[in-house]
Amino acid sequence: MGSLEDILDANRLILDDLRAESKGRIENSVIKGKVHIGSGSTIKKGSVINGPATIGKKCTLSSVRIGPHTSIGDNCQIIGTEIKNSIVMENTRIVKAGKIAESLIGKNVVIEKGPPKGKFIIGDNSTVKL
Repeated sequence: MGSLEDILDANRLILDDLRAESKGRIENSVIKGKVHIGSGSTIKKGSVINGPATIGKKCTLSSVRIGPHTSIGDNCQIIGTEIKNSIVMENTRIVKAGKIAESLIGKNVVIEKGPPKGKFIIGDNSTVKL
């Protein structure tokens, strides 16, 4: 599998070739650069997405700052958090977790009220409440 740095480097390479496309709803938010937003996703409440970045299907992002070089999987809910240079896998919920950078967050993870700034490697089906 490689190191965290190897995985994030591969993510950056893939995102650099990304084609911008929005199949979701954008409400009172700003999208900059190459961003792919999957169908059924909603970006709202003053969120800012800086590409290259990809947001999966059926996600809800509210009051967030995402990217650059961030991949968000399907069915994620992210509220009041900043995430950059990271991978967040499907069915994950992140609420008021401060600033997350250079992180790999697995499937079915819950992170609530994190520290002001953090770097995470979190496996599937984990819960982090700080």
